[in-house]
Amino acid sequence: MLSRRRQRQAEWEERIAREQAEFQELACQVFGSPLSTIPGAIGKVESWWCQQYQWLKETGYLLRPRYAPGWVPSWQDTKKRWVECEDSQVPARDHVLDATRMADGVFVTLKLITKSRHPYEIEIGRLFSTEPLVSDLYNYSVPLYDVLDVPDDEDQALLVMPLLRPFHRPRFDTCGEVVDFFRQLFLGLRFIHQQHVAHRDCMGPNIMMDANPLYIDPYHPQDLDMKRDFSGKARYFTRTRRPPKYFFIDFGISRRYAADHNAPLEYPIWGGDKTVPEFQKSDDACNPFPTDIYYLGNMIRENFLLTKRGLEFMLPLVKDMVQDDPVKRPTMDEVVARFNEILKELSSWKLRSRVIYKEDSNIESLYYGVVHWTRRISYIVRRVSAIPGS
Repeated sequence: MLSRRRQRQAEWEERIAREQAEFQELACQVFGSPLSTIPGAIGKVESWWCQQYQWLKETGYLLRPRYAPGWVPSWQDTKKRWVECEDSQVPARDHVLDATRMADGVFVTLKLITKSRHPYEIEIGRLFSTEPLVSDLYNYSVPLYDVLDVPDDEDQALLVMPLLRPFHRPRFDTCGEVVDFFRQLFLGLRFIHQQHVAHRDCMGPNIMMDANPLYIDPYHPQDLDMKRDFSGKARYFTRTRRPPKYFFIDFGISRRYAADHNAPLEYPIWGGDKTVPEFQKSDDACNPFPTDIYYLGNMIRENFLLTKRGLEFMLPLVKDMVQDDPVKRPTMDEVVARFNEILKELSSWKLRSRVIYKEDSNIESLYYGVVHWTRRISYIVRRVSAIPGS
């Protein structure tokens, strides 16, 4: 028994050593030196993007200098700290990277997918990105600019989409800003359902924001607080002054159904939110549309009602959206109708009031309060709408 364990251990160590040697050999081919000797070096997964650099450039998409052949770290042979350099920034997710569309300089996101694993993602993405749906005002599904087939791999493709950022960064200032966020999400998910598509994973990280209207300076896609060239902090306006648009992303496990298939049944498929009540009780097939309602309601509950003050007016609706029994949850048509009734009861004063973050200290709360009131008076004088974009 002991000899077999030692043999397996030796085989495991040999395999690790072989993989590391292969990786360093690839690093030498691309960069001329082993990466382990360079602080902030290209990681093993990042090397895949390096290999695609020239092909992507020929296709019309330029990766950042970090991924270019012959890249020399900007901090090398200098006194710069590598963590403070633009070209040291690594992607948060291995299969997603930013790029620049060379035709017009627009910043985009590239997402690597395996088509056999997510067979409907391209189809559904194209559905919401072509006429007449792409021009519909209620369409809040991330547009799909392009689909690039990866050379020498028929099962992989790169989806080209806008460069987006998490919906909660920067923070919300007023109740009106949060109301606009909810409004766009409710209209957007209703629109998705009207096309007979169940998202099946519309939780927090899969809701993002086009922050281009907000930002004075282009922000860095990996360090969202910094300017793209890392010359300082990226400056931005409030959402009230420059309203952003929010998008549902990641249709990897979404499904589209026939128009007459009103109550489809699907076996549970676990997305990012692991709290779905109907998935806890059994593995029986269930209707995915009420599950979408739960995902969205739970996102609001966890990201707003439990962490912020001043949004209690949403509590009755959210409670119904997250009921344990899927049959008792409202449809998106009902959610939108009830939300519109809630809006009628909110005064301009309430909408302009500050969203209070429970995590803030007393000093932080005082600071944000003073800044908020300065802006609030200015917006009232200039008659800026209490609900962005209204």
